[in-house]
Amino acid sequence: MRSLRSILLTGGAGFIGSSLARLLLERNDLEKLVILDKLTYAGSLENLAGPDQDPRFHFLEGDISDQGLVARLLEQFKCTGIMHLAAESHVDRSIAKPAGFIHTNVAGTSDLLEVARSFDTPFLQCSTDEVYGPISFPDQADEFARIKPSSPYSASKASADLLVQAAHTTYGQDVVIARCTNNYGPRQHAEKLIPTLIHHALRDQPLPIYGSGRQIRDWIHVEDCAKGLIATFEKGFSNRIYNIGAKFERTNLGIARTILKELHKPESLISHIKDRPGHDDRYAINPRLALIELEWRARIPFRSGFEKVVRELANTLRPA
Repeated sequence: MRSLRSILLTGGAGFIGSSLARLLLERNDLEKLVILDKLTYAGSLENLAGPDQDPRFHFLEGDISDQGLVARLLEQFKCTGIMHLAAESHVDRSIAKPAGFIHTNVAGTSDLLEVARSFDTPFLQCSTDEVYGPISFPDQADEFARIKPSSPYSASKASADLLVQAAHTTYGQDVVIARCTNNYGPRQHAEKLIPTLIHHALRDQPLPIYGSGRQIRDWIHVEDCAKGLIATFEKGFSNRIYNIGAKFERTNLGIARTILKELHKPESLISHIKDRPGHDDRYAINPRLALIELEWRARIPFRSGFEKVVRELANTLRPA
């Protein structure tokens, strides 16, 4: 098993990263948690309120492509692992301006891998189910399925995954990849689907739904996902890919209807808008390997977990 004694967590001020930071700090075997985050629009120090009071917590604002900075952190804190979550992740932004996604997700990962190699530091790559592209019902993609990304975002993550695998094949680096499905939970950025729908509903504004709204996604609570990332880092076989999913498939339209019901708003607020380019119909992954080899599975039921998150997000997004 890899050691969690001293972890460099990139992107730790983001949505998933801040949840992962909280869980790592619950571990008695963790002595140092070093967070490196560029604090772009998706990252906020507010997400780390609470964890930042722990004496084991260390935060550095910086870029994963700054190899000198990363090297100093690995040396200073004697890091026993890198958990790489820093990424540009919004599909709409990638369609409008793909260059930033190539820079951060591809070149940034390559830079980080190179420094990790020089220190012989184990490396976890946090990836996405979107690299598999659309999956026809009732099939599910396992870890050996071909990758067929549709958007600049998913293509950049697939490219990063290939670089991670090449680092093992060429240099023998200890690497492992977790491909995660759609997350929901507290502290999610306002531009994502669920916070956007809640924001509009609370103001009685039309809820924008791309196309028919019948696109299907598998939803996992961010805490379950974070536990899956820890299990992947600790127990995952080197150069193995693990799917981190919950098998809670819902349509985007169904998500909107559930939010409106929870907030006691009429379904007439749903507004269908022009579909975005390259919009995949369905993502579906099989997380069986994680259950067998990592003894991990999602445990938070979608109904109760989602309703609680809607209430939590509504409290923070409600008009002043």
